[in-house]
Amino acid sequence: MRADRLLSELLLLQAHGRLTGRELAKRLEVSERTVHRDMEALSAARVPVYALRGSRGGWQLDEDWRTQVPGLDEAELRAFLMAQPRIIGDPRLAAAAERALGKLMAALPVPMRERAASIRQRLYVDTTGWRGTTENLSMLPIVQDAVARDRKLAIQYKPSGRERAERLVDPLGLVAKGNAWYLVANTPTGFRTFRVSRIEEAKLLDQSSERPFDFDLADYWNASTKKFQDGWQKCFATLRLEPRAAGWVKMWHVASPNQTLPAPDAEGWITLSVQFDHEDEARFVVLGLGSRVEVIEPHSLRERVEAELPRMLERMRKSRSPG
Repeated sequence: MRADRLLSELLLLQAHGRLTGRELAKRLEVSERTVHRDMEALSAARVPVYALRGSRGGWQLDEDWRTQVPGLDEAELRAFLMAQPRIIGDPRLAAAAERALGKLMAALPVPMRERAASIRQRLYVDTTGWRGTTENLSMLPIVQDAVARDRKLAIQYKPSGRERAERLVDPLGLVAKGNAWYLVANTPTGFRTFRVSRIEEAKLLDQSSERPFDFDLADYWNASTKKFQDGWQKCFATLRLEPRAAGWVKMWHVASPNQTLPAPDAEGWITLSVQFDHEDEARFVVLGLGSRVEVIEPHSLRERVEAELPRMLERMRKSRSPG
């Protein structure tokens, strides 16, 4: 642990130029006396660290002593910094990634380090949804550990709408899609994909996992995603919409991807052909748009919407207070 702390102190001094013993102690959660002993140890190891006295004093490295990161140009630096640690989602992994990024930035030449700081100040990643929802990634560090170390994993998994079940799996890789993480694993019944947020418990086992020699994570994910999408019972609907509602639908759903909004009819409304993942989703959208939309086809969707409206009105009447 001391070696890690010495490296952290060294990199902090590289990144900040000069820090007081109190500042170093606070950042590393140790005593100032421990910091003083560490500085003596670094000096004994011929690291050019020295103390400056006075009100603006502190510990500082020789300006000419610095670990360089060769071959990193500004375009590469910008691309790297765009992958902010916050994207990881889990606070512990994000904190570890932040420390790693701090070490890299500490080793950059001064001009590039200043440029990196400027880039980071101009990018913020918010991993929560618009309704404040976020993925539960509490099991992600354990799953990541199992993947990295090729160890079997025992998980308690609860698929959507089904009972929780215990699974013994051989982890093969992790896939990040949007703000969700997926574990791809081998099981007694073949390759399976598990959403990490639905893993309620996970235990890393001492047994080594078995990895097929020809397994390719990207190929598997692309093939399984295509199979999943092909299995959807897509619903194609023709809707007549008020212009503003047509703009919303065009933005939210696949309305002939390259199609621009057609000209309004005599009443100012727009007719669109829209693709939904299934008819339930189409019904949900149509009911949400209310009087701004008319279903032209399919007939089954129109019937379902018409059947739902009296039930909605009845429920609203029952829910009214006596006043």
